[in-house]
Amino acid sequence: MSVKGPSSLLPDGYLRFGIFLAPFHTMNENPTLAMDRDMALVEYLDKLGYHEAWIGEHHSGGFELFGSPELFIAAAVERTNRIRLGTGVVSLPYHHPYTVAGRIVQLDHMSKGRIMLGVGPGALTGDAYRMGIDPKDQRRMMNESLDAVVRLLDGEVVTESTDWFTLNEAQLQLRCYQRPRTEMAVACSYSPVGALAAGRHGLGMLSIGGTDDEALLHHRDNWQACEDAAKQNGAVVQRKNWRVVAMMHIAETRAKARENVRFGIEQWAQYFRDVPTFEIVPAGVQDAYEWMVETKSAVIGTPDDAIEYIETLLEGSGGFGSLMQLAHNWADWEATKRNYELIARYVFPHFQGSNELRKASYHFSHASRDKYVGRASEAIQSEIDRHAAGSSAKKDS
Repeated sequence: MSVKGPSSLLPDGYLRFGIFLAPFHTMNENPTLAMDRDMALVEYLDKLGYHEAWIGEHHSGGFELFGSPELFIAAAVERTNRIRLGTGVVSLPYHHPYTVAGRIVQLDHMSKGRIMLGVGPGALTGDAYRMGIDPKDQRRMMNESLDAVVRLLDGEVVTESTDWFTLNEAQLQLRCYQRPRTEMAVACSYSPVGALAAGRHGLGMLSIGGTDDEALLHHRDNWQACEDAAKQNGAVVQRKNWRVVAMMHIAETRAKARENVRFGIEQWAQYFRDVPTFEIVPAGVQDAYEWMVETKSAVIGTPDDAIEYIETLLEGSGGFGSLMQLAHNWADWEATKRNYELIARYVFPHFQGSNELRKASYHFSHASRDKYVGRASEAIQSEIDRHAAGSSAKKDS
């Protein structure tokens, strides 16, 4: 399969890669071992050179296991060296903004600046119900909390009262380790709420609403809304801080990739029909693999397929700075690790220019081969002749 060159739609001419780790685990699995494996995955990605891992917050439903991304991140910081770690996301309506800001600043210092704060309204209505929160209020509450959190992280003294939190002359006791503040991003799907919030404060955007053609149109519109909101509020947003979550599984062949995902894709699809607000694979679909590939909701194939797919996402969105692979556990552990390795080995370089100078060197050497090989042969023969002449002279004497 032929593929295009590195896309001109990359804001820095360079695409960063990471994962979005909910995490998803089937109901028949040992949850303790599942969490251990999630930690092992982040350690493995750190060694492979992945840039980021975003860790989710979920409290009900039984399938997405982490109730506190901060706890996981604190442990992961100690086990990794360079990968950046983000909350994906802290559901702001579930927490007082003062404690959110305080925990993140602490993690920022403990990680020496490797932490990122991702925020959102909360994805599972079951979580909100159990906390006595009306789902219709979640987006309003997110905006109210975010306004306060940003001010707190900027070191301001905040006095504010809403129908669900109060701040009385609240100021954090520590500044962020990162300056001017800890990096932040707002989750955004079909609704423009997250995009408008990100633009209002000049934050990054984390798009998690799918990658089919319709979803890409929403992403593109949301980024425009983000830019417009930034201008209206005197803020600045940059495409390099826009992250798009995509669904991928890569193997050496398409047939092998298809066989790999038989391990868990149907259970994952059923979970989204049963619990979250939005289905991903509609009810009645008999083969989740076929549907995901045909609708371009995912790429399940080879590294070349992944490259072509990401190029399509860049073109459809207008360009973004980071691709976050959804950590879906469609395949077993060994095939999952192989998927990430193949992406790091063969997909990263295409979008990061890793081999441009190598290729230039190779082509120059190839084009010049006859010239320099001939000169080298002449030099070798000259030395042979010189040695032979010297040996002959010694014999004559």
